[in-house]
Amino acid sequence: MTESASTRLVLLTLAAGQFLMALDTSVMNVAIATVAEDVGTTVAGVQGTIAAYTLIMAVFMIPGGKVGAIIGRKRAFMLGCVVYGAGSFTTAISPNLSVLLLGWSFLEGIGAALILPAIVALVAGNFPREQRPAAYGLVAAAGAIAIAIGPLVGGLATTYFSWRWVFAGEVVIVLGILLFARQVADAPPVRRPRIDVVGAVLSGLGLGIFVYGVLRSAEWGWFSPKPNGPAWFGISPVVWLLLAGLFLMWMFLEWEGHIARRGKEPLVDPGLLRNRQLVGGLTMFFFQYLTQLGVFVVIPLYLSVALGLSALATGVRIMPLSLPLLAAALIIPRLLPEASPRRLVRAGMICVILGAAVLLAALEVEAGPEVVTVPLLLVGLGMGTLASQLGAVTVSAVRDERSAEVGGVQNTVTNLGASIGTAFASSIMIATLTASFLNTVELNPAIPPQVKQQAQVQLISGVPFLSDAQLSAALDKVGAPPDVAQAAHDANAKARIVGLKAALAILVLTGLISLFFVRLIPATQPGSARRENVPPHS
Repeated sequence: MTESASTRLVLLTLAAGQFLMALDTSVMNVAIATVAEDVGTTVAGVQGTIAAYTLIMAVFMIPGGKVGAIIGRKRAFMLGCVVYGAGSFTTAISPNLSVLLLGWSFLEGIGAALILPAIVALVAGNFPREQRPAAYGLVAAAGAIAIAIGPLVGGLATTYFSWRWVFAGEVVIVLGILLFARQVADAPPVRRPRIDVVGAVLSGLGLGIFVYGVLRSAEWGWFSPKPNGPAWFGISPVVWLLLAGLFLMWMFLEWEGHIARRGKEPLVDPGLLRNRQLVGGLTMFFFQYLTQLGVFVVIPLYLSVALGLSALATGVRIMPLSLPLLAAALIIPRLLPEASPRRLVRAGMICVILGAAVLLAALEVEAGPEVVTVPLLLVGLGMGTLASQLGAVTVSAVRDERSAEVGGVQNTVTNLGASIGTAFASSIMIATLTASFLNTVELNPAIPPQVKQQAQVQLISGVPFLSDAQLSAALDKVGAPPDVAQAAHDANAKARIVGLKAALAILVLTGLISLFFVRLIPATQPGSARRENVPPHS
């Protein structure tokens, strides 16, 4: 096999690993009800399983990066694939919720925590610095495309076969990755570091509690507790969980500083936080994932709920995102190898913001599915541009032997951004929808007072984003007359659009805030002869 063919195979193998990890976060969102019925649980039970997968990854991502530094990155990658494949197989045959949790949440979560940091390190170990932007671009693009086509894959499998075939297919992909991983050059540890157990516990608890609080925000409320929801000292538990998580993370950083001052091996060197380039890359990763995952919440809800498209049709409509994403991730490093990362990151983020802004302007009650096409093309172009730069920016900020450590931190940051973006977009959308619906209903004289009162009680308690079919079923159940039913449908259609617009407005605002941090990104490419003021490698 020629060197170029071997290099391409290595890159495709690592990209396949990233694709698989990202696919699992989006593929089953369209089949939650089907999965719940099949394993004899509730929709909330399956949603909890998905949330637990995110939680496990958040808890073990930083220690997972350290494991790669101890046993070797290639071995950690392959071990993670074996664990992940075992989890996928367990999920495919799961007869009940407990087995589903074991396979999907625990085993796949542990596998992902080993795989993702190792991928970052293996790209650094298998490609010279000048080729890394293109390599990281393809790997990141593979993950983003998986998120985009996940609903389509899940919709196809659920509609024509079974959701279990998705996880069976993941086992086949894992076997293929293990087969071709032999071509991947290892990045063996220079020395054998020790795991800081106290730091691992503090980081795991801090991140886990914080992410758990974020995930429960839609059900419990961010600040004011929802009716019939828990309250600690009159405030939603989410506030206390976020504060506890932040406090534990502060304790973690203090402990790591203490360990470093004593000359011992910290889990994460606090000195990394003084590296301007690394902090800039991680910050932009956080904002990118917060914004793009928020958009990925809004667009499928608009297509599947507001317009009533099937899971398959929704997936097809989201596909335009993938083309500019892949093109930008692959072409930019080739055509513009010396272009300023700072300018490209700024341009990429502006494209994502413009995509959200165009969709915000285009959404109306009478609009059709075609309004998402241009926004998706813009968001895809922005994501591809960011993917072509950010991975190389973060890893080139440190010595190659620390790439797995940086990979663990990088994937922790992206998971935090994705969790917060998803939860924040959802909660803003539901809160605005509720307020708009209640206001419209209250001002409509055709709706009797008792119906208004019942709607207020139900919506404030947290009734989710309703489709026309779901609302019709609820109205038929209470025997609502035709004029009341029509008024409720009109109010719901208007409220849905208002809620979606509010979520998009927040995402646009968040994206604009991120532009203030672009200055932390270096102005020249890693390894460039023109590069000046290079930050010291930690």
